[in-house]
Amino acid sequence: MDGQAIQERAAARTAELPGADLEHPFGPDWDVFKVRGRVFMLQTRVTGEPIVIVKARPADGAALREAFPEITPGYHMNKRHWITLHEGAGIDPQLVEDLVTESYLLVIEKNLPRAQRPVDPDTFGQVRA
Repeated sequence: MDGQAIQERAAARTAELPGADLEHPFGPDWDVFKVRGRVFMLQTRVTGEPIVIVKARPADGAALREAFPEITPGYHMNKRHWITLHEGAGIDPQLVEDLVTESYLLVIEKNLPRAQRPVDPDTFGQVRA
């Protein structure tokens, strides 16, 4: 996927997530996506290319960086907990959606009290029988 398509798919996925909001606290060059005031995704072109930055569990982030040359440590974020998606053949729409969703759920699980959670991270996305 090219960088523009990655950003478009990531932004489209956030529109499907309950409680997700788009803000611009760092100016018009940064799209900052939050859930209940907590950042779970950023998008920018300040590096000269369109990139998407999402949260990942440290072990998952390390595995993704090893498996995909298009995934690097989080740009201007904690390198252990955030990853950056760059354009490239290894990135597909489903991977983008999965990484955005996982970032959203991680923020809910780790940063929001149960009473503020828009979804239950343990059951979100599961089909009920």
